[in-house]
Amino acid sequence: MSASTAVGPEAREAIARAVVGRERELTLVLAAVAAGRDVLLEGPPGTSKSTMLRAITEHWGVPFVLVEGNAELTPARLVGHHNPARVLQEDYSPDNFVPGPLVDAMASGGFLYIEELNRAPEDTLNVLLGAMAERAVTVPRVGTMKAESTFRVLASMNPFDNVGTARISDSVYDRWNRLAVGYQSEAEEADIVARRTGSTDAALIADGVALTRATRTHPELRRGSSVRGAIDLVAIAVELERIDPDAERTRTVLDAALLALSARVGVDEASDATPEQVITEIWENHFFSAPGGQRRARTA
Repeated sequence: MSASTAVGPEAREAIARAVVGRERELTLVLAAVAAGRDVLLEGPPGTSKSTMLRAITEHWGVPFVLVEGNAELTPARLVGHHNPARVLQEDYSPDNFVPGPLVDAMASGGFLYIEELNRAPEDTLNVLLGAMAERAVTVPRVGTMKAESTFRVLASMNPFDNVGTARISDSVYDRWNRLAVGYQSEAEEADIVARRTGSTDAALIADGVALTRATRTHPELRRGSSVRGAIDLVAIAVELERIDPDAERTRTVLDAALLALSARVGVDEASDATPEQVITEIWENHFFSAPGGQRRARTA
């Protein structure tokens, strides 16, 4: 292992400065990639999965190659293809091969990160698993391309989303080291929102985080919002208050919540409510209903 990828207490602390919380998870991921292993991070969106990986690659000085897993991620898109125009003029040759993200990551010794692995087609997964096992990929009319020593394959999956996903087979799971990642604490999410928005309004941040977290446990929602909803809510509320400084704070937060959260939540199929109705109910409960049903005043 080169000096740039060395691990130890000092390296771990340097990497951790770019991540809010996630101390245990970061240590485990760092240990796995330092050992030359590939990692599958399983958890809902917005749980700092890519943030941890980017922090490691930035410290190591290697590329972070992001790929979105979906039905269009064919083997050719993953590995690469020959330039059709040049093929017509020159025939096939290594010079007119256009590398895909897999070959790019292998050649540069970077981290290939595939979001939503379980949305990728099965034949694409087979190509990926072959490259993971051999640390090389063979391209017709080009030859065999071997990966640099720092090449790793990382992937994420959302276990709560079944739309457009496929069941991951045992043979695929057998290639990965799996780490389950859940939502972070309220305090950590508030820290994330403060960092991402630059806001110093602790009350507004607390409201935004509380409303967002409440969407994850509401009985009429099958999917709640990640911390990205709280980030957008606070950022929008700040701008709304600049536009209309005299507006009531609670109403400003509601408007920002409706805008930031309504697309990020999923209403249960058995419910007749709209996302806006559920978010408004959450807002009312947060600002005006204390335990026992007592209304409480809320000031800006």
